[in-house]
Amino acid sequence: MTLKKDQAIEDVLSDFERYANIVLEQLDLLEGILGADELKISEELMKKISENENELDLMEIKISDKIIRTIVLYNPVASDIRKLIACYRIIINLERIGDLVINITRSIGTITNREVYDSISDVISSTLIQSINMVKKSLLSYTHNDKEYAIWTIKNDSIVDEINQKLFKKAIKKSHISDETKQLFLSFVTIKDMVSSIERIADHATNIAEAAVYSFEGKDIRHQSLDEQS
Repeated sequence: MTLKKDQAIEDVLSDFERYANIVLEQLDLLEGILGADELKISEELMKKISENENELDLMEIKISDKIIRTIVLYNPVASDIRKLIACYRIIINLERIGDLVINITRSIGTITNREVYDSISDVISSTLIQSINMVKKSLLSYTHNDKEYAIWTIKNDSIVDEINQKLFKKAIKKSHISDETKQLFLSFVTIKDMVSSIERIADHATNIAEAAVYSFEGKDIRHQSLDEQS
């Protein structure tokens, strides 16, 4: 029974690693799109992103079923249950990050005023890079039982929020929005939606970090202050 239980858990974690890597690939593809000279996504790249998203949807169901079956069939010890429950929580957040990547790529195609985007593209790229780093470190926290990575991720969530708040002050100042047309305003709205999605990626990274701490310490640190988490 022990060997079967260990194999079942290893199987879940192997699928989890595959799932996490696909999400990271999606984020890397998005970073490349936003860092390009032209805000245009090729059919081939869009096809790759869509195929990855479809695989993520299927794998989420598969991994969730495996987690439930492992707990029911093999009655794992408390530490293994925490690992599996944390894995389930992380998968949910990774799936939502994948959805946000799709939302952002769709938004890109609706930007009608390139000048507006160019004026704040550095802030958008910086926000995305920071959010991706948070996702990566939160996953490393889970896989390596590293609380420092988790705390780093949680603390940096406020930095991403701050960048988002400053974004539109900079955009309005540079673009003289009072003199622009309706299309200009619509571009601002679209970009705001994109940045909000990027910010939510950082929020999900924080959730992953909290699940990682629960996995290796058995302590639920959600809704606690940073001082309480340290």
